[in-house]
Amino acid sequence: MKISIVTPAFNSAATIRDTLESIRMQDYPNLEHIIVDGGSKDATLNIVSEYPHVSRVISEADRGLYDAMNKGVCLATGEVVVVLNSDDFYTHANLISRVAGLMRSTSADTLYADLEYVDPVHTKQVKRFWKAGDFHPEKFYRGWMPPHPTFFVRRHLYDRFGLFDISLRYSADYELMLRLLLRHNVTTCYLPEVAVRMRLGGASNANLRNRLRANREDRRAWAMNGLKPRFYTLYLKPLSKIGQYFF
Repeated sequence: MKISIVTPAFNSAATIRDTLESIRMQDYPNLEHIIVDGGSKDATLNIVSEYPHVSRVISEADRGLYDAMNKGVCLATGEVVVVLNSDDFYTHANLISRVAGLMRSTSADTLYADLEYVDPVHTKQVKRFWKAGDFHPEKFYRGWMPPHPTFFVRRHLYDRFGLFDISLRYSADYELMLRLLLRHNVTTCYLPEVAVRMRLGGASNANLRNRLRANREDRRAWAMNGLKPRFYTLYLKPLSKIGQYFF
């Protein structure tokens, strides 16, 4: 099973080395790493050039993060595709081997795992712990979603059900998971361990205005899929994150 890892990047010199190192050290032999750079002006591409495991690099202007993700998915040749952003990194060297083994043994269409948010500079300092837990469709109605950086997807699902919708600036990952897991009922499995460490930040949570915009997009994501959330669903989605600070 070939696994393709797509890394969108833009002026990521301060963080991308951690991403690259975490993929370089993987013991899984059949990996493809694709860098989709948005035309960085810093040393991002120089750092990438130091890592011969990188399979392909493109650097050109794009229409945002989700457009870059789509470019990477379209370039991917693996049976399974995952997106790992340029400020995220895997937790240990046999993570991809464990993912591949579980997807192979369960024949699941997708897989997700747990995630830790860490301090942007001192990355050993864990600030939030996102324990995803076992899957049940009902959990989406209670504000649940899997951590997208841990979400591995079989490539044929993108061909069948479509890519990230770039009309959404903040919630295209949420919409994709709603589309696959709730609307189309594709199979999934849960790897109960921390797969990814993510630096704190992110556009949707940067300030209250962005959080309100993301909430409106979350509502659109349900409507786009012909789904109807409960009256409390989209209020519970941000509220459910409060428990991540008490790990």
